Amino acid sequence: MHKALSSKHMIRDKALELGFTDIGFSRAEHLSEDEGHLRTWLDKGYQADMSYMNNHFEKRLDPTLLVEGSRTVVSVLLNYKPKVLQQDEEAPKLARYAYGKDYHFVIKDKLQVLFDFIKAELYPELDGRLFTDSAPVLDRAWAAKSGLGWIGKNTNLIHKTHGSFVLIGEMIINMELEADTPIKEACGGCQRCIDACPTKALIGNYKLDSNKCISYLTIEHREAIPEQFKDQMENWAFGCDICQEVCPWNWKSRPTKEPEFSPHADLLSLSKDDWHNMNDEHFKELFRKSAVKRTKYKGLRRNLDFLK
Repeated sequence: MHKALSSKHMIRDKALELGFTDIGFSRAEHLSEDEGHLRTWLDKGYQADMSYMNNHFEKRLDPTLLVEGSRTVVSVLLNYKPKVLQQDEEAPKLARYAYGKDYHFVIKDKLQVLFDFIKAELYPELDGRLFTDSAPVLDRAWAAKSGLGWIGKNTNLIHKTHGSFVLIGEMIINMELEADTPIKEACGGCQRCIDACPTKALIGNYKLDSNKCISYLTIEHREAIPEQFKDQMENWAFGCDICQEVCPWNWKSRPTKEPEFSPHADLLSLSKDDWHNMNDEHFKELFRKSAVKRTKYKGLRRNLDFLK
């Protein structure tokens, strides 16, 4: 067996052993096909006030500028689909990825173990960097390039078996590994996600205007939520899963096996009143290790008040 291929098999086996849902490999090179799409998206202001998206344009497209000497982008997926959802159907809603421990820590920890394994067992000269939604890396583009799925009309990566309730991480490394083959887009004529978006943030196939996106408005947006969205939030207090809930590729996907994504014991039983009466102390207890901390109590309180 070819050494690079053998190394890939060993890395894949280790990744699955660590609990990753899937792994793919692509050559570290300029993402020429994505350059025009990114420039147009930015020029139209669809990044809203996420000004950081304007920074490091070339590095977003070329990992060799981000990590000197890089040869391979290793993309990993981690399923986060919960087994059970919030119990009170009238309670403000939380995006599923925020139910358990902050995914940044979960994925980074697993990636570090995988990196150390490769360095110790396969390639002592290994050098590189680990990422998960934490640097100028087009994670969905790299995951698609490595054959882990396609970018759907809702702009999420869709895995053919596990759907889109998956989180993405990368290792950009100096080890040469054979690239995997991308798969074909399989949304077909379906437009359920576009039709279901209450704020019309999906302005066309594969096009998202963040200015209108509930996830952006409840997390990244720092000012008051514009009044035009008052009756369009559909009770989402942090993030939004609507365009994923309606996607047929998620209907048969299985729940996560990752124990770190188990929600706080009290979280799913919170009633509507519990949410609206939540104070800072209760917030810190519930979301001590959660991605919800990103909004801080002040941000979540703003969102909850807007939903009243």
